[in-house]
Amino acid sequence: MTRIPDHLRPEDWIRTIFSARAAAEGGVIRRKTRDIERIVGRDRFAHELARRGFSAIENGGQTVIFCNREPVRFWSLPEPEAQIPSMEFAKPVDGF
Repeated sequence: MTRIPDHLRPEDWIRTIFSARAAAEGGVIRRKTRDIERIVGRDRFAHELARRGFSAIENGGQTVIFCNREPVRFWSLPEPEAQIPSMEFAKPVDGF
């Protein structure tokens, strides 16, 4: 496992993350939430997502970054009546 150096500047980390092949191709990137918090902070990270029109979701200490402007659809939610603004929800298709 690669350890992220303590002296990494937030600007360098952001540039590295968003210049990855997956980001350039509109794919998905996953990072540890604690690294995001430690290196750039939640506010700065949220600003960078908004500036690019990207979305992210957090679960189990991981943050998944969707490097495109497509809607994010959840296949299931813990509480069916939960409302998340500006998100679309897809219903599972029979057979899946």
